[in-house]
Amino acid sequence: MSSTLTRREFIKLSTVSLGGIAFLPFSTRPLPEEDKVPPIGLVRVTASRLNIRRTPAFDAEIIHWRPKDHLFEIWDEVHSSNGPSHNPRWYRIAGGYIHSGYTQKVRADLNPSVTSVIPTGQLMEITVPFTQSWLTQKEPWTKLYRLYYGSVHWVTNILEGPNRQPWYVITDDLLNIPYAVPAAHMRPIPVEEIAPISSHISPQAKRIQVSLSEQSVTAFEHDQPVFTARVSTGLSQNYVPSGEIPTETPTGNHVVDHKRPVRHMGDGEITGDLNAYELPGVPWVSYFYSHTGVAFHGTYWHDNFGRRMSHGCVNMRNEDAKWLFRWTMPEYSLEDWYKIERGTTVQVTA
Repeated sequence: MSSTLTRREFIKLSTVSLGGIAFLPFSTRPLPEEDKVPPIGLVRVTASRLNIRRTPAFDAEIIHWRPKDHLFEIWDEVHSSNGPSHNPRWYRIAGGYIHSGYTQKVRADLNPSVTSVIPTGQLMEITVPFTQSWLTQKEPWTKLYRLYYGSVHWVTNILEGPNRQPWYVITDDLLNIPYAVPAAHMRPIPVEEIAPISSHISPQAKRIQVSLSEQSVTAFEHDQPVFTARVSTGLSQNYVPSGEIPTETPTGNHVVDHKRPVRHMGDGEITGDLNAYELPGVPWVSYFYSHTGVAFHGTYWHDNFGRRMSHGCVNMRNEDAKWLFRWTMPEYSLEDWYKIERGTTVQVTA
């Protein structure tokens, strides 16, 4: 490893995702009495900036703002009568309120390292708000993607970092390049966590209904609903320029025919630019429209479900996407990087 990544730099790297937890509130005023209690959670800003408002309403006074990846301790969740109707959830922070739409609920869990990994790849999940990855193809290592809480990755090796602690080597499923992160920032996903659900039910008895008007997904067994979730489907378009892929989720009857536990989505550039359109580690991907690669998948870049947000896919909360991934056919095996086979039917209605 290059000496340019010094021990001091490593310590900074390995704690950067945790550093916002003990931050001072945006105001230097003493905390109000109601905030002198333990916070109930932690959220990360996912937009380029997020406004802090005096009260939980979009027409309220803006008293400050914070940039992408800032971490807020939250003291309360408020369902505001001021809306918006699709997502009226606001968070009370020290001295103000933020809307939940462009935040991600996170934790900051550190993990013991495993002593070995499956050479063909072992699924692991990021368990801290974010961690910095480093491209390891040649020396000196170069800064690459920032990986976010809840994203999933294929770990193919372990190496010793500059602090003499283990780092995991991730093999990117799209670009087939290696990059490394501190092992403490990832946890192995056990087999039982992604074991098939309702595998005793006949595949013909399972189906999925997607409602674009209601922004919802419902799973049925023998025409009985067994699961429902609020989602974000593709943005509406009046006109699609020649050569471009439509952003609307296609209506009609489809079939889940391709599943991946993780997919690097975006432009596929090798870059450390935080503003680049790169989404490595998108979890629990179930494709159902092969023409343009439309899929159900987990989402770590917004929490604004109930409103159209995507480029065509069905954005879901990570836990909801994982449930659907486990329930749909074809069944997935942990050692598979992907599974291609005709499976569960999907009906998308306007």
